[in-house]
Amino acid sequence: MAGFVLIHGSWHGGWCFDPVAALLRARGHTVVAPTLPGMGGTAEELAAVTLGEWGEFAAQHCRDLKAQLGGGPVVLGGHSRGGLVVSTAAERDPSAMDALVYVCAMMLPSGSSRAEFKTMEEPNPDFDAIISKVHDGAATVVDPALAGPIFAQLSPPELVAGVLPRLVAEPHGPRSEPLVLTAERWGSLPRTYVECTEDRTIPIASQRRMQAMSPGARVVTLDADHSPYLSRPQQLADALEGAIPA
Repeated sequence: MAGFVLIHGSWHGGWCFDPVAALLRARGHTVVAPTLPGMGGTAEELAAVTLGEWGEFAAQHCRDLKAQLGGGPVVLGGHSRGGLVVSTAAERDPSAMDALVYVCAMMLPSGSSRAEFKTMEEPNPDFDAIISKVHDGAATVVDPALAGPIFAQLSPPELVAGVLPRLVAEPHGPRSEPLVLTAERWGSLPRTYVECTEDRTIPIASQRRMQAMSPGARVVTLDADHSPYLSRPQQLADALEGAIPA
């Protein structure tokens, strides 16, 4: 059996993985899905968040889980913006995990940032319309009344209704920080990219552009929205389990 550390995306918390975590635990695996430090915090806390801090936070969770499992395999997965955290953690300590999974996530090459990649994407006015800056630009929030059709149009409505009120302010800083990755560290780990063909937040064209920019990942395709942990939990659990090294 393996361990999984799952990193949530923007405006969310570790709770978003609950349906998938339950499935993986039922299969005998250990799952940790923390909420990143600073999420939904004060203006000062949000402004202080760095991608390096988040990467170390994720890497430490992987170290702790590997120790708990007696050195057993640990898979580090990230959803959406969480992909930046996955890459940063892997570069900091590739020995802490055994495989990486990007779930419709930011899988960008060294030197790139989320903000820079945004300028390379096709316009997405429906997504942009749900986002507002707060705290003098130190963070953003999304409008829960409008987010459902963008984040989770294929997901069970009752699950979506439970998620939207829990969305919190997202620090802006990490999306502007360029990644620093090397072939010897981040590049030494096997990668899986779970692409979601019906994603309205990071459209499939953007996901496939990232795959081309950072080639070498095994690709799993789901007919899912941007919230596959709600719309396709069984298939996502299968994809995560499939990333465990043989």
